[in-house]
Amino acid sequence: MKKKDLLNKKVEHIDIKTINSVDIIKAMKKMSFSARDLANAADIYDSMLKEKNCAVILTLAGSTSAAGCMQVYVDMVKNNMIDVIVATGAAIVDMDFFEALGFRHYQGTPFVDDKLLRSLYIDRIYDTYIDEEQLQACDKTIKTIADALPPRAYSSREFIWEMGKYLKKHAKKKDSLIQAAYEHNVPIFCPAFSDSSAGFGLVLHQHEFPENHVSIDSVKDFRELTMIKIEAGKTGLLIIGGGVPKNFAQDTVVCAEILGHEVPMHKYAVQITVADVRDGACSSSTLKEANSWGKVDSSCEQMVYAEATTVLPLLASYAYHKGSWKKRKKWELANIFDVPGKSVTKK
Repeated sequence: MKKKDLLNKKVEHIDIKTINSVDIIKAMKKMSFSARDLANAADIYDSMLKEKNCAVILTLAGSTSAAGCMQVYVDMVKNNMIDVIVATGAAIVDMDFFEALGFRHYQGTPFVDDKLLRSLYIDRIYDTYIDEEQLQACDKTIKTIADALPPRAYSSREFIWEMGKYLKKHAKKKDSLIQAAYEHNVPIFCPAFSDSSAGFGLVLHQHEFPENHVSIDSVKDFRELTMIKIEAGKTGLLIIGGGVPKNFAQDTVVCAEILGHEVPMHKYAVQITVADVRDGACSSSTLKEANSWGKVDSSCEQMVYAEATTVLPLLASYAYHKGSWKKRKKWELANIFDVPGKSVTKK
């Protein structure tokens, strides 16, 4: 078996603009179990979009982008349905930036000899395949971007802004999340940025320039995201998965308090996850539990226990076709920062 025999069926990303889920979500309101949870979550998300002066923060963990939801996030940014993104490095770099460079993810199967995949340099995400040689080309592109920057410590937001700037000129696939966010002034944070293809590229960069190089400052990330919370005040969370992105966004409330600012807890919150609550984790706690930490107001929250690729398109399509985004304030929160190098300095 050759590599081309396995990498021959591309993952196609779902288009929420062409599928209207309003009727099925309305029907789910009269059901029970996860169907009613999803319907309630969809209404909460729509309430975030209707609420005057409420900034919406998307937190993104897991592999939904590789699995076919990439265009969902792009459309949400382009249609003013998301104001800030906090994500894993893999979602932003290994999946979105990777495809923007002209590479693709492929449908595969979990019932495969992984030793065979390794011999062919194919990486597997459950039933999705990635060409490792192409992923290493992505690593080296990150190095190219880093090599061209003044050596200093950057927040991940600043570096991803530079990635958007690069794609503006060099993208082979124009409809990427990074480029859309860059063009619509939606800041993207990856608090664990090095845990991705970007990490390999930055290691290559620092190996070549050991004394004077670009580095990523995760504390700067935390400070910048907290400044966004202070600037926005009223906020809602749309949480896909959980983990570091979720907790990072939630913690801004506490951080703002420590800095001497009075800000409200996140007023709205929806989380889509398959994590369990019984081990005390649930991808950084349930939303009700987060209320005890002063992070999330539990009066308008909804946990949806489902695999995200099955319910996210329905939720996003519902909000898109309801159209509340058409009358929203355009936050453009990247504009609260000056040019890279002068972070958290308001214009």
